[in-house]
Formats: sequence, C-alpha cells, structure tokens
Amino acid sequence: MRYLGGLLGLLGLILSWWALAALGVAGGTVPTPLAVAHTMYTDGWDLYGPNFGITAQGALRGFLWGNALAIALAILVTLIPPIEPLATQLAILSYCTPLLALGPIILVVFGGRTPTVFLAAMYCFFTTMVGTVTGLRSADATSLDLVRAYGGGRLQQLYRVRLIAALPNVFAALKIAAPSAVLGAIIGEYLGGVDSGIGVALTAAQTAYNVPRTWGMALAAAALAGLGYAVVALVARLCAPWTAWEAR
Repeated sequence: MRYLGGLLGLLGLILSWWALAALGVAGGTVPTPLAVAHTMYTDGWDLYGPNFGITAQGALRGFLWGNALAIALAILVTLIPPIEPLATQLAILSYCTPLLALGPIILVVFGGRTPTVFLAAMYCFFTTMVGTVTGLRSADATSLDLVRAYGGGRLQQLYRVRLIAALPNVFAALKIAAPSAVLGAIIGEYLGGVDSGIGVALTAAQTAYNVPRTWGMALAAAALAGLGYAVVALVARLCAPWTAWEAR
C-alpha cells in the first residue's frame, strides 16, 4: 500500500506537468513530458552518462568528507562536553554562511573540482552533526548507568550503548544528506572551473535555450539525488534493520 501511494503520487505529478504544458503556463516554456523524454532519448548516454558520473563522484566525495567530519565532531561533543558551544557555533556557521559566497573563494584558491566537493560536504555537515548528537544523547540512561557501574568510562559508554542508540538518527540524517550533497555538487559546478557535470550541462542547455534538454538535465539531477537516498536507505536496512522499524 505504501508503494501504491508513491506510484499514484508520481502519476499525479506527471499529469500535473502535462496539464501545465498543455495550458501554456509560463509563456509556453514548459515542455511536455513526452518532449523531454524524446530529447533525453535523442541525447542518449553520450551526454548523460559522463555528466552524471562526474557529478556523482563529486557528490560522493563531498558526502563522505562532510559526514565523516560531522560524525567525528558529534562524538567529540559527547566525549568532551565543554566543547559543545564551540562545536554548535561551528555547525550553525556552516549552515548559515552563504555558500555561494565561499564557492568562488575556494575556486580561486584551489581550482579544479574542489568547490564541488567543498559545497557538497558543507551541505551535509549541519544535518548530520545535529542528527548524530541527538542520536548519541538518546541512549537509555539505565544502560549507561550499568556500563558505569561495571567501571566503564565515556569511551565504553560510547562504544557499547551510544553508537548503537544513535544509528536510527544517524541514518535518517544521512538520507537527507545524500540529496543535499548532490545539490552542493551541482551548485559547485555552476561556479565554473570545470568542463563537465550536470551543472555544466544545465548551464549549456540554458545558454542554448534548449528547454527540453534543460528539463532533462534537471530530471537527471533529481534521479541522482533519489539514487543517493535509496542507497543510504538500503545500507541502513542491511546494516541496522531495526532502524527501518523505528523510523516508521
């Protein structure tokens, strides 16, 4: 029943899209789903494959770096509570800073695809850190007291209780971080300095006023974001199947 609801929602979205195209909304610049599908088929894997792969690599690298730093900082906050105000300020700063302002600076200093990875990591950092800290603090107090009673310190509590208790929150945050990393990677490609990727292909299609191709690239970006979410959800189901039940 859950999958049927999703299928009906997707069907409704396509029908709404078709209706907008038929009504000539936005000056008739909304192409029909059939026109977009035909353009995607005509462009083929030669266009979508390399750009899709390049953006996926940048998003993956940013996803790994951003989440690794976020989880490490959350663990440090748990082990060393006095640093929490500083860590919280750092997380809020990463969330509130206009990343489009930082991107050009990173591009000038490092060049290449570094802004893509940097922005992808920054888009992941805040969500994962907050989710991990919340999860680590959700550990059962009785279990923590039991470890302490047997002589265990903060590290033992972390290893035996807190990390397991945090898994549902961590995987929930990672599911959000995966599409966010794709968004950050594409925005990083928009800044220039690279010659391939979904962001570059989107810019080229917009410059050429190729509306169906622009929509096709947008769908490719959405598909990549959905793929990231699905992969994390699958890993969560395989590594910690109880998290799927707790998330319901």
